[in-house]
Amino acid sequence: MFDWDDLRVFLAVARARKVAPAARTLGIDGTTIMRRLTRLEKSLGAELFEMASGERALTVRGQALLRHAETVESAAMSAIEDVAGQEQQLAGQVRLSVAEGFGTWVLAPGLAEFSQRHPGIRLDLITASGFLNPSKREADMALMLARPQRGRLSVKRLGEYRLHLYASADYLKRAERPEHPSRLRDHVLVGYVPEFIFSPELDYLDEVETGLEAHLRATSINMQYRMIRDGSGIGVLPDFIARSDPNLIELMADRVEIVRHFWLVTHEDLRKVARIAAVGAWLQERVAAASARRDRAAHIPLKGVSLTPS
Repeated sequence: MFDWDDLRVFLAVARARKVAPAARTLGIDGTTIMRRLTRLEKSLGAELFEMASGERALTVRGQALLRHAETVESAAMSAIEDVAGQEQQLAGQVRLSVAEGFGTWVLAPGLAEFSQRHPGIRLDLITASGFLNPSKREADMALMLARPQRGRLSVKRLGEYRLHLYASADYLKRAERPEHPSRLRDHVLVGYVPEFIFSPELDYLDEVETGLEAHLRATSINMQYRMIRDGSGIGVLPDFIARSDPNLIELMADRVEIVRHFWLVTHEDLRKVARIAAVGAWLQERVAAASARRDRAAHIPLKGVSLTPS
């Protein structure tokens, strides 16, 4: 006998690619997950997964079922939103994939206000390396550095931000201040670990001067900020991080300026869901608040945030 709820288990495993994280997402144990997958495969007469490199990859028939299962999921969510009251609509989980720096410096300061405004919404901020993909239902929403070109997605440019070269006063006491990008080769540079750059938009140094390589490297922008702040070297930082720190000095502002954009990406089926819309509106407010702080501090050196809403 086919059980519709087994599709929910199937979707969780297909997205997580492993049983343990799928079990945590659903709040059931791994043994139950395996039993229900076996029941689903038996009822359909098809093998849905195969093991590959320690993960459960979809077979051809599993991929076919995935498309139908996501359609069923979308229809169920739409039905719930249509018949539920406003109070229920503004409740539930929202998983947001976001860059670590933006999450730490722009979103985190506003989370208390968001929680007070929407106590029924459980907001998960995912800052793991690499953006989760709403088209694969890995996240409900994502703030991405590049506009996705494929998938049933709703995409909106949330804002633009600028990055510059920064160093601490302590570092510049020990090393001659560079006046041209070519002179950076004589300095200790801080940046990302090349093998772990999950988006080409994070490859800043080559954009500053072709061939530049970091001597001190970290996958975390917050760690890079602390290294630069504490005098380890020179590096590229978003203005919304660096300009709030009076210990940092901007270098070659007339020669080096990098512009990036944040794109708010949501699966098309979730675009009109009330809790998703509430989070989207809050994200726009956070960008506007950051921009306002920048404008108020426009005449104060090294203060404010360079983040412009679209």
